Amino acid sequence: MIRPWRGDKHDVRNSFDPSREHVDTGTTPRDDVPVSSMVEKPYVEEREKNDLDLEKAASTSSHDSAEPPVVGPPPDGGIKAWTQVLMAHIIIFNTWGYINSFGLFQTYYVATLGHPPSDVSWIGSMQVFLLFFIGTASGRAADAGFFRITFVVGLVLLLLGVFMTSLCTEYWQLFLAQGICTGLGNGLLFCPSLSVLSTYFSKRRAQAIGIAASGTTTGGVVFPIIAQQLLPRIGFGWTVRVMGFIMLGTMIFPLMFVRARLPPRRTGPLVEWAAFGELTYSLYAAGVTLCFWGMYFAYYYIGAYGESRLGSSQEESITLLLVLNAAGVPGRLPNWISDRFLGPLNTMIPFTLISALLLYCWISIASVPNLLAFAVLYGFFSSGMLSLFPAALTSLNKDPSKIGVRLGMVMSCLSLATLTGPPIGGAIIQAQRGGYAGAQVFFGSIVVAGAGFLAAVRILVGGWGLRCKV
Repeated sequence: MIRPWRGDKHDVRNSFDPSREHVDTGTTPRDDVPVSSMVEKPYVEEREKNDLDLEKAASTSSHDSAEPPVVGPPPDGGIKAWTQVLMAHIIIFNTWGYINSFGLFQTYYVATLGHPPSDVSWIGSMQVFLLFFIGTASGRAADAGFFRITFVVGLVLLLLGVFMTSLCTEYWQLFLAQGICTGLGNGLLFCPSLSVLSTYFSKRRAQAIGIAASGTTTGGVVFPIIAQQLLPRIGFGWTVRVMGFIMLGTMIFPLMFVRARLPPRRTGPLVEWAAFGELTYSLYAAGVTLCFWGMYFAYYYIGAYGESRLGSSQEESITLLLVLNAAGVPGRLPNWISDRFLGPLNTMIPFTLISALLLYCWISIASVPNLLAFAVLYGFFSSGMLSLFPAALTSLNKDPSKIGVRLGMVMSCLSLATLTGPPIGGAIIQAQRGGYAGAQVFFGSIVVAGAGFLAAVRILVGGWGLRCKV
């Protein structure tokens, strides 16, 4: 008699041993079914069931983690937000501040290299061109969550360009080091920093961007002072190296403290072509492009104008550039007015028109004191317009996750204007045999046209009513 198997006393896997001698029980084993399959089937089914449960749980967990985290509204203040403002100020100090000091390099290179002003201005124009042109890619990279790697690469290129500039003795060397290498570094630093900063503010955005953008002014004062004090004493090479060491020391802080607030937006095109289908965006891009085309002529040539037309010394020419940049400090007041009362577009348009008027008035200046007065007024009004353009653009954009892309696209448009503006001015001066009137009228008219496009955007967004805050 065969005793029935009881699972509570015996384990089949332990009781069954194929090596044991077969005992005839009166039954014939089935040859078509393996014994192992009959024995292990319950355990295989149990393992498969457990595996399916684990896969289902993993799938559910993966699905939940793919959902973007909920992000609250911008803090619009607080220690973390204002820290980002300070860090952006330092970044712009070392990028735009250095670029706005090119007027002193322009004067020095024309005197030492023997090249005409139109040739030398290509070095500075290439810096600004690459800063804006690279903005499309660097802004999209910041939106996609690659701010850190973009920042590090940009910082390396910036420092490499500055220190290599200190070793240059030929025009083509300066063009590669100061024009291209420094320009690439600036492009990878500037647009992402503005993109990240814009996400921390809503009602105070123009004020925050204005404080950050005032780094243009502080850098435009500090670097010319360094040149004014050190250039006659230690020479060109070590003067530029001192500038490089200042950049290295100050940029450590943004590397440590700048943090993106929004989650990465990995999907999406590098260029959002559909944005140009929006009339307000297209008109705004055209308007600021024309304004930037005309605005920077004075920043490049005010020192050369003082030396060639009024007989000022090299030290007085650097002082003119210092005054022009220092006047931009109160020129950030429009950002506060914009936030509290008028809105960025309503503030930007009159400042643009007054800047154009001052370019026309520049024609009649015949003394150094009058040129200093022009530098004060033009520095105030032009810096007000230049600092408001990012805030006005972000106010027109309703999707914060697209700020980096759209800001980068406008900057790519600006790159063409800043690349060609100063060299065109130099060519006009050369064609007039040293006369500046043609260039002053040309760029003044360009800025007036830009103000017209901005006025059209204001009417489309806010209508004809003067009390609408736009």
